[in-house]
Amino acid sequence: MATIKNQDKKIPLDRIRNIGIIAHIDAGKTTTTERILFYTGRTYKIGEVHEGEATMDWMAQEQERGITIVSAATTTFWEPYFDSHLPKKSYRLNIIDTPGHVDFTAEVERSLRVLDGGVTVLDASEGVQSQSETVWRQADKYNVPRVCFVNKMDKLGADFFDTVTDIRDKFGVKPAILNFPMGAEDKFQGVIQLLDRKAYFWEDRVAATEPEVRDIPEEYQEQAEKLRAQLVEAIAETDEVLMGKFLMEEEISVNELKAALRKAVIAYRLVPVMAGSSLKNTGVQPLLDAVIEYLPSPMDIEHITGINPKTNEETERKLKPDQPFAGLAFKIQTDPHVGRLTYVRVYSGKIESGTYIYNSSIGKKERAGRLLLMHANDREEIERAEAGEIVALIGLKDTTTGDTLCDENNLIQLERITFAQPVISLAIEPKTKDDQEKMGLALNKLSDEDPTFSIEVDHETGQTIIGGMGELHLEIIVDRMKREFNVGANVGKPQVAYKETITKSAQGEGKYIKQTGGRGQYGHCLIKIEPKDRGTGYEFVNDITGGTIPREYIKPIDKGIQESNERGYLAKYPIVDYQATVYDGSFHEVDSSEIAFKMAGSLALRDALSRAGVVLLEPIMKVEVTSPEQFMGDVIGDLSSRRGQIQGTSHRGKMIIITGIVPLAEMQGYVTILRSMTQGRASSVLLPSHYETVPVNITQEIVEKQIKSS
Repeated sequence: MATIKNQDKKIPLDRIRNIGIIAHIDAGKTTTTERILFYTGRTYKIGEVHEGEATMDWMAQEQERGITIVSAATTTFWEPYFDSHLPKKSYRLNIIDTPGHVDFTAEVERSLRVLDGGVTVLDASEGVQSQSETVWRQADKYNVPRVCFVNKMDKLGADFFDTVTDIRDKFGVKPAILNFPMGAEDKFQGVIQLLDRKAYFWEDRVAATEPEVRDIPEEYQEQAEKLRAQLVEAIAETDEVLMGKFLMEEEISVNELKAALRKAVIAYRLVPVMAGSSLKNTGVQPLLDAVIEYLPSPMDIEHITGINPKTNEETERKLKPDQPFAGLAFKIQTDPHVGRLTYVRVYSGKIESGTYIYNSSIGKKERAGRLLLMHANDREEIERAEAGEIVALIGLKDTTTGDTLCDENNLIQLERITFAQPVISLAIEPKTKDDQEKMGLALNKLSDEDPTFSIEVDHETGQTIIGGMGELHLEIIVDRMKREFNVGANVGKPQVAYKETITKSAQGEGKYIKQTGGRGQYGHCLIKIEPKDRGTGYEFVNDITGGTIPREYIKPIDKGIQESNERGYLAKYPIVDYQATVYDGSFHEVDSSEIAFKMAGSLALRDALSRAGVVLLEPIMKVEVTSPEQFMGDVIGDLSSRRGQIQGTSHRGKMIIITGIVPLAEMQGYVTILRSMTQGRASSVLLPSHYETVPVNITQEIVEKQIKSS
């Protein structure tokens, strides 16, 4: 087992791996991370998730529920355990363990944005599940090379080759089997490494022992040679020189194969697949070796591309310490001991504690007081961080998730991180007057940390409405308010986060005139509103020419329109996905003011909306139900009665998997009904998919209900 003591922290860039552990909930992701920390010497005791002792699950809610809620970062070291084509030296692993529950998808999104590689953990008895597909697509978006670890080979129903088929069909990639299991379920005893032609046995799986290396047992030799030949051919197909050797039937060395496989993985042409059981301490060392051998270092990602905010031209930055500093703030966390932490991936150059850095996203200089290396919730202070490192900064007050930090004399603005919109909301109110004073501060701090958590105030009722990605998400928020900020709150029933939008272009006029004896108020504008693609949000365009409205009144018009957006038109839900263009108007030399033009903007929008065909939008969820086949008809019939659309069915063992889309509004209490319908033998997963127009008859019901409640 490697030790972290006396490790050289300044390891060259080519020996650094920034990786994330990603998976569907309950695939064994955090258990895998805990084994990695144990074998690399970062921890001296294995933390078990089911006992609430996982090192990376440090929040009280995580330990109680046995799930990961926030992404946790750590740094550890590993020297290749088996024969490697790379130098047998110490490699630095910066690891982020991410949540598997759909409600905390923002944690996965922001982590993948700053990682160079990923380990996708799959449950051998379940194959590729719905959330696995979601996080895989998130990783695709950021071009993150991955290896797949087929975990839980000791579990009832475990099937390695079925899972490999799932990887190929559902992820749409070419899997490269690096090792395969000897046995399954309670007969699982180890893995066979194909390139090295060796069998690894873990005899005492409880004591977390190191493997015993033997020759491949006779009963597996034929299968191993067949799979090895397939692997060699798959690797050779990605490399011209090796393909020539392969066709000429020349011997290709193991090191040549490993070097070519590394290039193929980094180029997204092959995905290595391995087997194991993290809980039974089997297969983790080969996985660690694969991370070192096949996932990229920061040097393999030659440069990053961004925009110079002054010239609006594309600019590149090489990922080297001697380049000007550039980093991305990907996470904000409030620490009770040191205050606000800003997690930053350093892409180029270096940053030292106590220095000023420039936030090019907001055009402001901030001082990085202290630099920390994080191990879950523990901190280690460092003097400086260089390209390739992931660190936490203390002292940045205005930097938020997705902001670019850089050298003021070498400006660059990196692509921001995009997050899903909340799909569920609930009303919240403080229990006491004392709570009232603290609640706003607590909510703002939590919102600062979590881009998918929203806070709105109903201007008519004064009620605070919080929004999130699901009931569990909001439940955790309320729980954190109580534990971390000592704020008690009463909460209403969860409500579906409807939205409104327009279906056609329209023009509107807003004129605000008020005479009170003294100086009056005068604001007048004409706007045009046009529909935009779903999910693109609101956009404001200034098309004023000839000075019909002075420049200082344009922003107030935009502000008036945006405030009116929040109040809705049909049923008080936010209006989204349209462009508003102000193209004409008039002003008064004496009576015009910012307030008057803000009011005029609001009035112009209301006028235009009356002719724009406003409709209601509702969140549509992707649903996946796993059920015994005998209940298939009942499950499909029930989903159809909920306005669901069935998109497909597939088999896994004796179970059938039904996939489709269904409105979130129709899924209240679904878990209980599904259990009752299937004698408790079915399970379901809901994932946010998109927004769709609500049918006219249901829109009418929602509008009437809103009118009554107000």
